[in-house]
Amino acid sequence: MSQEIRNLEPKALWNKFADLNAVPRPSKKEGRVIEFMKKFGESLGLETFEDEIRNVIIRKPATPGMENRKTIVLQGHLDMVHQKNNDTNFDFDTQGIDMYVDGDWVRAKGTTLGADNGLGVAAIMAVLESKDIPHPAIDALFTIDEETGMTGALGLKGGILKGEILLNLDTEEDDEIDIGCAGGVDVTATRSYNEEETPEGSVGYTITVKGLNGGHSGMDIHKGLGNANKIMNRLLFDGFENFGLQIAEINGGSLRNAIPRESVAKVIVAGMYDEAFVFDMQEIINDIKFEFKTTEPNLVIEIVKSDLPKKVMDLGVQEGFIRSVYAAHNGVYRMSADMKDLVETSNNISKIVVKDGQISIQNLTRSSVESSKFDLANALRSAYELFGCEVEFAGSYPGWTPNVKSEILDLLVDIYQKQNGTKPNVVACHAGLECGILGTNYPGMDMISFGPTIHGAHSPDERASISSSQKFWKFYLEILANIPVRS
Repeated sequence: MSQEIRNLEPKALWNKFADLNAVPRPSKKEGRVIEFMKKFGESLGLETFEDEIRNVIIRKPATPGMENRKTIVLQGHLDMVHQKNNDTNFDFDTQGIDMYVDGDWVRAKGTTLGADNGLGVAAIMAVLESKDIPHPAIDALFTIDEETGMTGALGLKGGILKGEILLNLDTEEDDEIDIGCAGGVDVTATRSYNEEETPEGSVGYTITVKGLNGGHSGMDIHKGLGNANKIMNRLLFDGFENFGLQIAEINGGSLRNAIPRESVAKVIVAGMYDEAFVFDMQEIINDIKFEFKTTEPNLVIEIVKSDLPKKVMDLGVQEGFIRSVYAAHNGVYRMSADMKDLVETSNNISKIVVKDGQISIQNLTRSSVESSKFDLANALRSAYELFGCEVEFAGSYPGWTPNVKSEILDLLVDIYQKQNGTKPNVVACHAGLECGILGTNYPGMDMISFGPTIHGAHSPDERASISSSQKFWKFYLEILANIPVRS
C-alpha cells in the first residue's frame, strides 16, 4: 500500500483507514475484521466485547471536564461491498485494498475502495485512540453485515448501549446531515424449468453487456444509470420475438445493493436467421447506446459467435421469463411528496441467473414509507408469479422516520453554519442506514448521520475526497466537544 495514503491529512483518520483496509472484510465473512477490532480496543485498555450477533462494542470514558455530557454512540459498519472490474485480478478474501491518490481523491486499483463505511469506522477508531481530543463518554458500535442484510443492526438487543445520542458516520456528501432513510426488502423469484436439446442447425452466440457505471442501488437509483439485467432482457426479448432466440444461460449482476454493471447470456438462433439476427441486434444496440450516451458513455454490448450449448430453456417458460422481467419495475417508483428531491420508493433488479434448469431473479426494493415498500414488492411478486415463480420476501428492515425537532440536529446545523458560512442540507436519504433499525430497540435515542464525500460507492469507481475528509474531521471534532450536558 502506498505510503502517500498515510501521509494525507488528517493523518489520524487516514492511518486508521489504511490499517482497516489491510484487513479483508467482505459481508458475512467479517471474522478477521472482528478480531482486528477487538484487538484494537483491548490494546488501548478499553472495555471491548462482542454481542451475540458479533457486533463489536468498545467503551471509552469521557475526557477530563466532559464527564457531565450525554453519553454518545459512535456507529459504523465493518463490512464493505466487494466489486471489481472484469480485468482486475484480485481476491477480496485474502488481499487488502490497493489504494492510490488521484488528485483530490483516494481510489482503489480496479476494486471498491471500502470508504463506505471504512472512513466512518476509521474516524471512530481515531477518537478511541486519541489522547488529546475532547469528547464525552463513548459507546463505539461497529456493526456487521450492513451491506447484505443489516443483520448486525437487526440483531443488536436493547439495553447494551448506554448512549443517549447516536452519531452514525455513514453519509456520503459532506454538506448533508441525514435525519431519515429508506427501509428495504429483498424480493427473490425462483422456479425450475425443463431443458431441451438444442435443435439441429442452430448457431450459438454469447451476448455481453458491460462497461456500465453501476453504483449504489439506493443513492444512485435516480440518476438514470443503465441496469445490465434490463438491457440484456431487451436484447433477448427482441431476439425471441423476431428470430426465435432460445436461452441457454444468463449471468447478470452480482450484489443485491449494487446496480448491475454486467450481464452475459449464452443463446442460440436457427442458422437460417444468422445474418439477419446479427444485423437486427446491431440496430437495437445502437438505439440503446444512443439512449444512454449521456449517463453511460462507456457502455459496451457485444454479440459474438460461440460454442453451441447442448441444452436450452423450454420455450414456454422462456417466454414467461422474458416478459415478466420486462414488466418488472426497475428504478424510481415514487418520489416523496414531503421532502424535495427524495426518492421515496424504488427497485433494483440486482441479479439474474439462469442455468441448469433453475431461474433466480433477485431484487432489492427500498422505501421510506413501509406501505409503499410492500406495494412495489407485491407488484414485483405479481409479475414473477404470472410465469410460475415462487416469490420470497426476506430481510425486511424499517426506514428511519425524520425528527426535525432533534437536539443533536440543532447542534450540528449550528456548528456547520459557523464553520462553513452556509447552512447544511438537512435531508433524508434513499440508502438503508442502520439508524431506523437501531431505533426499534433504542426508541428514545436521538440519532443523526453525517460523513465525508464519497462517490461511486458499491462500484470500482468508488472514491473518497481528501479535502472533504479534512472538512468532515473538523466538523466531527467540534461536535464531540459540544455534546449537550445531561439533563
